[in-house]
Amino acid sequence: MDFNDTPEEEAWRERCRAWLEGNAPSRKADTGGVSLFGEMSDDAAHVARAKEWQAKKFDAGFAAITWPEEYGGTNGTPMQSIIFRQEEGRFDVPTEPYIIGLGMIAPTIRTVGTDGQKDRYLREMLRGEEIWCQLFSEPAAGSDVSSLTTSAVRDGDEWVLNGQKVWTSGAHYSDFGEIICRTDPDVPKHRGITAFVVDMKAPGITIRPLRQMTGGASFNEVFFEDVRVPNDNVLGEVNKGWSVAITTLMNERVAIGSGGGIGGGIGRVVEMARRSGRHTDPVLRQEIASLYCLQRVQKFNGMRTLTAVSKGAVPGPEGSIGKLLGTKALVRMGEVYMDLIGPEGIADTGQGTHDFNQIVLGAPGFRVAGGTDEVMKNIIGERVLGLPGEPRMDKDIPFRDLPR
Repeated sequence: MDFNDTPEEEAWRERCRAWLEGNAPSRKADTGGVSLFGEMSDDAAHVARAKEWQAKKFDAGFAAITWPEEYGGTNGTPMQSIIFRQEEGRFDVPTEPYIIGLGMIAPTIRTVGTDGQKDRYLREMLRGEEIWCQLFSEPAAGSDVSSLTTSAVRDGDEWVLNGQKVWTSGAHYSDFGEIICRTDPDVPKHRGITAFVVDMKAPGITIRPLRQMTGGASFNEVFFEDVRVPNDNVLGEVNKGWSVAITTLMNERVAIGSGGGIGGGIGRVVEMARRSGRHTDPVLRQEIASLYCLQRVQKFNGMRTLTAVSKGAVPGPEGSIGKLLGTKALVRMGEVYMDLIGPEGIADTGQGTHDFNQIVLGAPGFRVAGGTDEVMKNIIGERVLGLPGEPRMDKDIPFRDLPR
């Protein structure tokens, strides 16, 4: 691994930092790991602020550095894009509404979309004018997404969608979504799926918030009742939507696994240990040291990905390793925090501890979001360790004949 910028990368970093310092407010020191779980107190205001920031980046040429100029990019390198995101993370700017669209769905459209779809959606997405969500999971199709039952039936030049999706982040403020549906139940489950672009304001779509134990409702369940989608909105090929979904999911894993880690959160734990007088407790000190080691390993794993990108290689399963490790670190930090603070961690005492309980309540959900721990372990076992694949007894059975 190479931990240092090249002279060209260093010059680019200085350029990005200079622009950000002149256009974005700085983030308060040492809040990392807490804001990750923050819920929007006002969705409309937050989204409006995010659109304003995305438009400002677009006008300055920083919105999608690696994209071709015809879609609003600057034909930059993947490493330049990564450096800008690293520097952007030091500032208090709203990027969450665009993580799914720009980080996961836009690369999918660029890979499998038609020229018409690219022309219609990419530039508007990049300028921040349209926000996207992902509609994959269902109540009975979570880790095994290919078991989905939401159907799409061809009717002339349209498809009619019926079914339910769940855990859809940002559906309540999204303009469009990428959805996968069952289009042929007479073939094995992976072969009868088609991906579509769906207008989230179309008649027949009902969006209901899912209240979480964090107190927020950023996830939703979405119901489709005779929703009509033009045939031009098929993404990829009919009945070959599983490969489209894999493209989207791989981008998701890399986005989650290459995150900033828990470094700032550790600083908060150290601060609270000193405030409580327990900073000399040898057991607590060992727990904090273990957390620090996890954070460093996570950073080094991310550096492995960055080194591969800087050399023009395609990242491998590092995203799954980083995602699994990051979840473990966040859950453990929440446990150490609660052991340190006790009941004060739940009560809002005005002493700056209440906001930290979002980690305690939100971290367990990361064991599911973006692929469960078990799925990540299977990917690592098969693609890193070379272990035999998970037995799949339903691989060649028509979906219609599978017991459910």
